[in-house]
Amino acid sequence: MAAPRVLLLLSGRPESVSFAQSVCGLLGAGPGLGPWPTHCSLKRGQLILSDRPFPEASTRLPIQRPSFCPFAALALQPLAPKAKQPLNRGVDLGVAVLLQSSDQTVLLTRRTRTLRISPNLWVPPGGHVELDEELLDGGLRELWEESGLQLPKDRFSWVPLGLWESAYPPRLSWGFPKYHHIVLYLLVISQESQQQLQAQIQPNPGEVNALMWLRPDVAAAVAATEDGTETAGFLHQNLPPSVPAIQLEEDGGARPVLLPMSTLLQTTPTTAEDKERVSTGTKFALRLWLQYLGR
Repeated sequence: MAAPRVLLLLSGRPESVSFAQSVCGLLGAGPGLGPWPTHCSLKRGQLILSDRPFPEASTRLPIQRPSFCPFAALALQPLAPKAKQPLNRGVDLGVAVLLQSSDQTVLLTRRTRTLRISPNLWVPPGGHVELDEELLDGGLRELWEESGLQLPKDRFSWVPLGLWESAYPPRLSWGFPKYHHIVLYLLVISQESQQQLQAQIQPNPGEVNALMWLRPDVAAAVAATEDGTETAGFLHQNLPPSVPAIQLEEDGGARPVLLPMSTLLQTTPTTAEDKERVSTGTKFALRLWLQYLGR
């Protein structure tokens, strides 16, 4: 078994979480949507979480799971098929970078249809944290691998935004989960404008087939479409019918396109359909970003 990346402080000592357990549930998440405040130690290549303060904790972050989290559903099914539950496997650690330009837009990328996890979803650049890798370094590495952007160290600041419990497939109705992650969202604030950053982007076609920059008003409308929330307060008359994006072509080129707002407002379907939409975790991260801007 690989070294555990996500640990919970239970009974006074860090313990790994088995694959089929809900991290939010173990941290005392109630029946509501959350988020729940969590004390965190952001160690190199590892995350230690607790519902109470502990000496090594360096920050306090909100953690949330979707209302349809399959691991929460499994906790209510004591007779769930044991054969499907992976043995000697823990919860993986991921990191995602919400890159903010100096003119307050954030970068999202669309995952290619051929990826095993979450194909055709709009997400911030991100991926697995390597062993002994600083969490910020992991996020910046994923940003570079997916978008080609390398940020000079003296040209950005950063802050951890929150944690998301992620599963794929995202619903039990899609099938038993094959992947279980805790994703740490990092807000990285560049001193360069959207135009300056866009000029440096060279997307990796193996992972990304489109990208776009969201303004706060559009991000608010997208973030409000998470299952179980109200959208009417955000869908005002000034909302554009479409959002400009850049789509990669098979010949290696790229062209500007207009992405219908209705695509960005899609919610997660109940059946296994890889519809183009913004991931539920990304909507959570966008809400945290808007709260940060409001402060």
